[in-house]
Amino acid sequence: MLSKRSITVALLAVAVGLYLLPSPIDPKPHVLKGPPPALEGPLAVNTRLQKGRRLFAGKLHGPESFTADEEGNVYTGTVDGKLWRISPDDSLTIITHMGQNLPECGSSTDYEPMCGRPHGVRLDRHGQLIVADSYFGLHSINPETGEKTLLLANSQGAGGVPFAFLNGLEISSQTGIIYFTDSSSRWGRRHVKLEVIELNSLGRLLSYDPQTGSVNVLLDSLYMPNGIVLSPDERFLLLAETSIGRILRYWLKGPKAGTKEIVMDNMIGYPDNIRLSDHQTFLVGITTPRFRRFVPPFLDMIAPYPAVKRFLAKVIPLSGYNLLLPRYALVLELGLDGELVGTLHDPDGRLTWAISDVFQHRGRTYLGSTDLPFLPVLEGGDS
Repeated sequence: MLSKRSITVALLAVAVGLYLLPSPIDPKPHVLKGPPPALEGPLAVNTRLQKGRRLFAGKLHGPESFTADEEGNVYTGTVDGKLWRISPDDSLTIITHMGQNLPECGSSTDYEPMCGRPHGVRLDRHGQLIVADSYFGLHSINPETGEKTLLLANSQGAGGVPFAFLNGLEISSQTGIIYFTDSSSRWGRRHVKLEVIELNSLGRLLSYDPQTGSVNVLLDSLYMPNGIVLSPDERFLLLAETSIGRILRYWLKGPKAGTKEIVMDNMIGYPDNIRLSDHQTFLVGITTPRFRRFVPPFLDMIAPYPAVKRFLAKVIPLSGYNLLLPRYALVLELGLDGELVGTLHDPDGRLTWAISDVFQHRGRTYLGSTDLPFLPVLEGGDS
């Protein structure tokens, strides 16, 4: 048997080794605005998200964002790099593969740089699909033939800085300008958990003009900018800063054009995509709720302590953080002024959890996710 001294020496050697092992992240201390808001008033718990059903179980893995055409077809992209069409009769068709069509695509995030990962998906004024692939850049895709045209590669970037994590997408119906987010210039999509833990401000909001090919940086130094949505009159857009639980308004027109302001801070969870509802409100998918139960939320506890973050990034595999994520689905509904007017909950994760997108079309609400192997929907008045 090993002596106590031998065990002590071995433990010390392991501790020294972990200390000397370089951490993949370089975090800064972050001071929170306060504890999470209470689950009362518009945030009161309900079960409105439990009234739906799951479609395409085992076929659609991580349908993250949606758009639809006038014929009622809905389009989405999944973790295996595929772009799909969902017909009005709920038949499913592959349009194209963003990258290589490998058997391993979708089995591990390690294959994403080869297979691609379509995030933001929208239709432009000419009926072409515009796709923000996290690894391969902005593409225009013919929804009938699947033919792809590269508009802007990640390697090209903007302002001399390549893109690393293209994410949110929105298109002006008035000008055709494409607005999009690069969540980080350091971390790719497959390292999103390190991006959240590190809590850096290396993200940007950008615009691309398809007519001229010009790219403009509208905002920089953002904390994991994610989903974006234009207001109905296109005077401003809302932008989710996921890693710090905040929503910004960026003015496109009027006396405040080119400026930003905080619409919502210290949120009840970490926002993903933001979409217009069928009655002209904003719907915000919450990828992870931020509840205070017996102890503060995990990310709240470690936010002020860079040394703790560096250590955790060294010893916990990326998949290990999934154990800390509650199976709780939450959608926020905001008025056009950004005021919280209502919420939809699935407190037990019976239908879904970790919502990335909330897209309403022809009486149905599609609930996106980044990793779940099914597509949850609410029908008619259920939403």
